[in-house]
Amino acid sequence: MTAQHVWFAGEGMLWLCVTLAAYLGARWVQEKLNGHPAANPVFIAAAPIIALLVFSDVPYTDYSRGGSILLWLLGPATVGLAVPLYLNFAEVRSALVPMVVALVIGSSAAVLSAVLIGYAMGADIETIRSLAPKSVTTPIAMGIASEIGGIPALTAAFVIITGGIGAIFGSALFNMVRVRDERARGFAMGIAAHGMGTARAFQVSWRAGTFSGVAMALNGIVTAIVLPLLWIAFAH
Repeated sequence: MTAQHVWFAGEGMLWLCVTLAAYLGARWVQEKLNGHPAANPVFIAAAPIIALLVFSDVPYTDYSRGGSILLWLLGPATVGLAVPLYLNFAEVRSALVPMVVALVIGSSAAVLSAVLIGYAMGADIETIRSLAPKSVTTPIAMGIASEIGGIPALTAAFVIITGGIGAIFGSALFNMVRVRDERARGFAMGIAAHGMGTARAFQVSWRAGTFSGVAMALNGIVTAIVLPLLWIAFAH
């Protein structure tokens, strides 16, 4: 291993520690606020990290050497959602038909709304392609963006913003439209707000979190298969 490799590894570990420290601080803030949805730890942790990068003039590529480790861990964390599915499989299976209907409608609405909003706001085609998979968990969304000609890094930002908005305002919206069923609330959160919405659903109840995890996984699979095919078909 060369001196340059050692330097890159050390710098990556430094930024990894900074990220973990910021997140732990954000969780502490959330706990002090009694778990209020507006105190989203991802958003709270991101603010000081962004400020530090700006004021220290550190390029994002340098920071990402540490962040890429956490990004890789998103895959195993997503797979870990199979545990609550296994424990509650009978209840999930009993709601299979309404879940399929909700999945088709929800996945379609997530993609179409993103594309139409992008067009309405005058975004260029590359940005629209990056925006289309915004409701899918980050590793899958970045892969989809790469396949359809988007910018994976931009997609990651859209995914985080989408998930944060869903996690913060989802429960209030469900209460407003009088959706009380925890299965429906959880499933909707999983489709619209992926991992961040699922994390919030688990804070509400194990049942809501289970259905949110199922929705997030199914939405990721369906969108990863269907969206690139549709994009290629319409592009030609």
